[in-house]
Amino acid sequence: MLDDTLKSQLQTYLGMLRNPIRLIATLDDSETGVEMRSLLETIVALSDKVTLDTSGSDVRTPSFVVVREGETQGVRFAGLPLGHEFTSLVLALLWTGGHPPKVEQDVLDAIRALDGDFNFEVYMSLSCHNCPDVVQALSLMAIFNPKVKTVVIEGGAFQQEVTEREIMAVPMVFLNGKVFGSGRMLVEEIVAKIDTGSASREAAKINAKENFDVLIVGGGPAGAAAAVYAARKGIRVGVAAERFGGQVNDTMAIENYISVLETDGPKFGADMEAQVRHYGADIMNLQRAAKIIPAEEEGGLIQVQMENGGVLKARTVILSTGARWRNVNVPGEQEYKNKGVAYCPHCDGPLFKGKRTAVIGGGNSGIEAAIDLAGIVAHVTVIEFADQLKADAVLVNKLKSLPNVTVHTNAQTTEITGDGSVVNGIGFKDRVTGQEQHIALEGVFVQIGLIPNTEFLKDTLELSKFGEIVVDAKGHTNVPGVFAAGDCTTVPFKQIVIAAGDGAKAALSAFDHLIRTPVAA
Repeated sequence: MLDDTLKSQLQTYLGMLRNPIRLIATLDDSETGVEMRSLLETIVALSDKVTLDTSGSDVRTPSFVVVREGETQGVRFAGLPLGHEFTSLVLALLWTGGHPPKVEQDVLDAIRALDGDFNFEVYMSLSCHNCPDVVQALSLMAIFNPKVKTVVIEGGAFQQEVTEREIMAVPMVFLNGKVFGSGRMLVEEIVAKIDTGSASREAAKINAKENFDVLIVGGGPAGAAAAVYAARKGIRVGVAAERFGGQVNDTMAIENYISVLETDGPKFGADMEAQVRHYGADIMNLQRAAKIIPAEEEGGLIQVQMENGGVLKARTVILSTGARWRNVNVPGEQEYKNKGVAYCPHCDGPLFKGKRTAVIGGGNSGIEAAIDLAGIVAHVTVIEFADQLKADAVLVNKLKSLPNVTVHTNAQTTEITGDGSVVNGIGFKDRVTGQEQHIALEGVFVQIGLIPNTEFLKDTLELSKFGEIVVDAKGHTNVPGVFAAGDCTTVPFKQIVIAAGDGAKAALSAFDHLIRTPVAA
């Protein structure tokens, strides 16, 4: 099951165990059960601190739970945690065995302080690159607080359960039997969601921060680059980000960032954060800006009010709030979101295996999604508003070579239909003839571009008709001391490498502003 290289790496990690652990398994003779037994026996053979107990009697078979020696509660894996989730398994073994997690102490303190009964079930797919963050967050919580119970369920191994619970997007999290959330979530987000007093405590921490020379709002490639360039000047730099990495975290493959042959979004985001921390910038995660107040006088402090009530102050501000997926805004989209309407083909595509799907959008992201889905689903219908596909020719040619793809151009999506529970079709109109069509299907993937995250700036900064922050060649906005970079601006071509360059430029412009502007009394 594991090749020699992976076994060697696993043995190295298991050598970090400080305390003995036990794997309690509930197995059967199914293919997954046999593979699980093989995996567990391999783990046991690689460390004398791990033992296997096959006397488990869990309701989900096959499954196993990772526990400290002498205990019975820990992190349970139902189905095989391989693919993207193999790292989650390794971390669960390490943390249970006493190896300290790379998490801020205040996060661990918040986890330990949680009071109540929290029974989490998280459904994942092995190809989902957003799932590991959620799986690892909930695993950490279960390991460090006995009041938290976590079961990690591989949807492919429990298809009937997935169907009965109408799970059509992963990661999907249930808390005490009710839907808790879907999509990528950091451990801080999950803790904040169940800890009612966290917002006021976080606001107090924000208010206690010293003034910054450069405050960056947003932690994507533009924000990260700005933080690195500014911090290397030896000045006080802060980064307030809703989630560090931004939309990069939702990107599967990155193959066009210069000097990096290929990587994936979560790793790229983690590497960015590590570099920013290396240079000493103060990263404040889970912070969403609500308002920006310009300085009252030249050289004065700009204020950024956060949604939790906290206020950060700085001599200069760089806005790098990025953008988000654009909704198609037709009847049925919101009603059936995560019930057949999806936005990440890499994450959710496997849940539609053998089913009929549609992709709305004929740009690169849409055609890449269609190609990806065609290898999994029964049929893909591409719906493009323009009179031709806008994707690169190599992608269009690849798409045309696939036998289970149909393309409709000059097609305006009019509705997404369902039976009250899940999607059952899509309607569109031919923009030339006016003829309307309805196609029966089970999944719709929306891939029609981005919307800048700038709503909170409407009364403060000059925005374009598309909501982008208007900037000049150096990243200046119309407000002195406020700069902007990346996908939230009027700079053309929304690409990672362009956003990073923009962030560096904005940081240099901010520093130039600082050295030329006297500090107000």
